[in-house]
Amino acid sequence: MKIFLLGFMGAGKSYWGKQLAEHLELPFYDLDDVIVEAESMSISDIFANKGEDYFRAKEGFWLRELSESDDFVISCGGGVPCFQDNMDIMNARGTTIWLNPELPVIVERLKRKKSKRPLIQDLPDEELLAFVEKKLAERESFYQQAQITIAESDTITLDTFTQRLNNNA
Repeated sequence: MKIFLLGFMGAGKSYWGKQLAEHLELPFYDLDDVIVEAESMSISDIFANKGEDYFRAKEGFWLRELSESDDFVISCGGGVPCFQDNMDIMNARGTTIWLNPELPVIVERLKRKKSKRPLIQDLPDEELLAFVEKKLAERESFYQQAQITIAESDTITLDTFTQRLNNNA
């Protein structure tokens, strides 16, 4: 089983990815962590020193490398589905799940961890909602290509994932 978790920053991909991988007894990869380890620098430093295009190329490279593995859960960065042909690759190689919490939930989570997010780290809190709305609008058509959506009105549990995966099989 190959599972790709998608969604905007703060959607809960890393949290649920770890939980789901443990529950299903599968290896877990956080794509951002893989890149940080491979590059020996933080995502913020990669953006600052090498640029977003470089980072996006590394995302695509590591997505392809990891997706050659047998079974896994991968937490993808929020922009992964939107670049190169990443969404097509994920849909062809495994099951894609879009985590889509309510907008206020995303904004509150992002406020708490802005310093670790290069796209928003210098953004004043009062501009965060408008930024998230704009980026979500740009990315939604990619996220909507996911095979499973766990929508904003869902109360997420591990059973939610299990049921959706079984229904998708």
